Amino acid sequence: MRKLALAAAFAATLISGPAFAEYPDKTVNLILPFNAGGESDVSARFQQPYFEKITGQQMVIQYMAGAGGAQAWSQLNSMEGDGYTLMGINLPHTVLQPMEKDVGYETDDLVAVNYFHYTPNALFVPKDSEFQNLQQLIDYAKANPGLVTFSGSGSNSANQIGQTQFDALAGITTTYIPFSGTGPAVTAILGSQVTAGFNYVTSGVNNGDGMRMLAVASEKRVKAFPDVPTFKELGFDLVGGAYRGVAVPKSTPEDIRQKLSDIISEINQNPEFIKKMEDAGFVLTDIPYAKMADFVAQKKKEYRAIGEKLGIANR
Repeated sequence: MRKLALAAAFAATLISGPAFAEYPDKTVNLILPFNAGGESDVSARFQQPYFEKITGQQMVIQYMAGAGGAQAWSQLNSMEGDGYTLMGINLPHTVLQPMEKDVGYETDDLVAVNYFHYTPNALFVPKDSEFQNLQQLIDYAKANPGLVTFSGSGSNSANQIGQTQFDALAGITTTYIPFSGTGPAVTAILGSQVTAGFNYVTSGVNNGDGMRMLAVASEKRVKAFPDVPTFKELGFDLVGGAYRGVAVPKSTPEDIRQKLSDIISEINQNPEFIKKMEDAGFVLTDIPYAKMADFVAQKKKEYRAIGEKLGIANR
């Protein structure tokens, strides 16, 4: 028995110490819970070359879209926690989804190691839309309750929160249509399948020729779109969007969690990466693993309060 105990102790030492000293020593897989083409995909592809430069290993991106991200998040903890399977993670999605119904995971089940950027909501219309400014859209919505349709990236997402808050602030009734990610939600705007879209400001970078941004839900104007007014400037106290980061299975050792967080933080400090992100409309953040528990607790409290106001059932 004593020999078995010693062997177990030695194995534990290897797992938490020298065995992971060279991590990563092979390709790392990053699973994104949404379709290709959205903010999670764009920012991950920006990260790829810098991840390889720092670690000497490739980061391969895979997709597992469905249920606004819940399909992937519900499976995360069943995956191997060896540090070679990572997953994109979003707030407020992972707070609001479990509030409404059983989605196969609870907020506290998910282990985020770093939240590295924030993307404000923005309101878009097709380029050939009759609405040239926000007030024209509001006037039409007031005259035609429920007729204005907004696309967005999933149910109980930052986009839906933005649309619901906007309705309340503007005194209008619009219809929210959830899609499986930003990519298809933007495609719906480009094809005039919806009146408008409550998407993320970053969507305007690659699709600016096909859409017009009427307002952005940030405290101040975004660097990439200096001519677009904030909702606050237009008289609506509306600020919101989504945080995106990297998560790992709960079985992943603490050493690996910290190492990954450090790698993501180092990428976030690279001047070239910073410029790429800001030019694309992202707002960089650096919420490392050491601060994660407090950050998630704060956001959980904040988003649960918003969810209750929006009528999302408090499970």
